[in-house]
Amino acid sequence: MQMMADTGPHSRFYHSRGLRLHYLDWGNVDAPLLMLVHGGLEHAHVWDQLARQLCADWHVVVPDLRGHGDSDWSTGGAYAIPDFVPDIAALVAELGDRPVTLVAHSLGGNIAVHYTALFPERVTQLCVIEGLGFSPEARAKRDAKPRRDQLREWVDKVRQLDQLGASSYPTVAAAVKRLLEHDPLLSPELAAYVCEHGMRPTEDGQWRWKYDHQIRGFGAAEVASVEASDLWRAIECPVLLMYGAESWASNPEQDGRIQHFARARVVTVESAGHNLHHHQPEVFMEHLRRFLG
Repeated sequence: MQMMADTGPHSRFYHSRGLRLHYLDWGNVDAPLLMLVHGGLEHAHVWDQLARQLCADWHVVVPDLRGHGDSDWSTGGAYAIPDFVPDIAALVAELGDRPVTLVAHSLGGNIAVHYTALFPERVTQLCVIEGLGFSPEARAKRDAKPRRDQLREWVDKVRQLDQLGASSYPTVAAAVKRLLEHDPLLSPELAAYVCEHGMRPTEDGQWRWKYDHQIRGFGAAEVASVEASDLWRAIECPVLLMYGAESWASNPEQDGRIQHFARARVVTVESAGHNLHHHQPEVFMEHLRRFLG
């Protein structure tokens, strides 16, 4: 097998729907293809620690989603779930339309679920970390409002994002401090690594995240959207759904969503929140390796 040198992954680019999109290629191209997909407001390098452990057995590829990392931003804020799916399809084609195993978190998990449902013949295994979108309870609460009101709130939200602009920090250390306040279960070392790879300096001496702040507006397609249970039923491969015991996310084994998957099981990780693969990386890898076989 062709092994990746100790220097790390190769940085590569491909194109989808007019955007130049970036991905990390960890080598070992003769091995089975494994794609790691990050969550919202993150970037490909958040997977580095885990990718290094997997690349001896897999051809590991890690994309920067549109609007994130070193990928182009989408003009007009096209960041609804359906906007991302053709980008994954384009990357799979770029890699030779080989069968792929997907491991994906949060926003990335929702995208991976949609891709797998649309192209079940191309995905051999799917691991999703808290990525099924709105829980039934959250969806019911949202839909208690008329669709007109939901759309009005969405317009107000994206207009506010336009007016506020992107957040900035005087130093990377200040961003690390803010990230740890937001997610105290992260190790300081990982928080620093995420910020160092996820920020860029501005002309006025500040530091800003690489992601497009318009991502926070999602997209009009998400307003009053239906549960994707019909898509979940189309998934044919084995599915591992992982949840943190201390997360805000709803567990599909408890809220009933698991019934829509033909071959899924749920694993709960103790002492972990929404970013469970970062909070408990050893436990996560143990479950993942067992699932991947």
